Amino acid sequence: MDYSETNRLSRLTAILIQLQTKRIVTASELATKFNISKRTIYRDIKALEQSGVPVLTEEGKGYTLMDGYRIPPVMFTEKQANALILAEQLVLKNNDASFIKDYSEAIDKIKSILKYTVKDKTNLLTDRTQYNQVINQERNSNNLSDLQNALTNYNLVKIEYINKENSISIRLIEPFAILNSENWYLIAFCRLRNEFRFFRPDRIQKMEILTEKFEPHNMTLQEYFDKYH
Repeated sequence: MDYSETNRLSRLTAILIQLQTKRIVTASELATKFNISKRTIYRDIKALEQSGVPVLTEEGKGYTLMDGYRIPPVMFTEKQANALILAEQLVLKNNDASFIKDYSEAIDKIKSILKYTVKDKTNLLTDRTQYNQVINQERNSNNLSDLQNALTNYNLVKIEYINKENSISIRLIEPFAILNSENWYLIAFCRLRNEFRFFRPDRIQKMEILTEKFEPHNMTLQEYFDKYH
């Protein structure tokens, strides 16, 4: 499968998620979201229909899925769904763009398995639970998601880091833990200094997740604080 086929398959999956997330989705909305033409959206919708997905067209409104098409593996109560929507608004306060993107996409997937009655209410709650300071807040980092992935997979990370004295250095680090206190902080073993150090993700100028693995640090976060602080 070449890149164009893979790219289209990913888009078809994403379109299906959008159809499951909202009651009605227009071709214009989808074209804008995926930065493609409406003609391409029409072809993608036809491809979904031909593959057996029951996409219905509501004249003058847009596309919708036949209710009950997908039986979700997990059911959420209305209160649980509302709690997730509120949590989404709290996440939007975060200053890391990658974390927000991943969480928002996860929320879209969660919404996609809700019944239409609950879905309508959660979308209403989303519209009625927003804060200007959250929407307009400047994001000062875009690497938290990759750091989380490196931490859980024990990948070495190469960073170009600028400290509070504006001195730049190249570091090889072994991510250990991620903390938040006004700003995000990464605890990692620094091979340059041969000790654990705190790093602020917003001060990472460049970052590369290496394929090389490091030996896991077999201690809890509390054991780390007991030992080093």
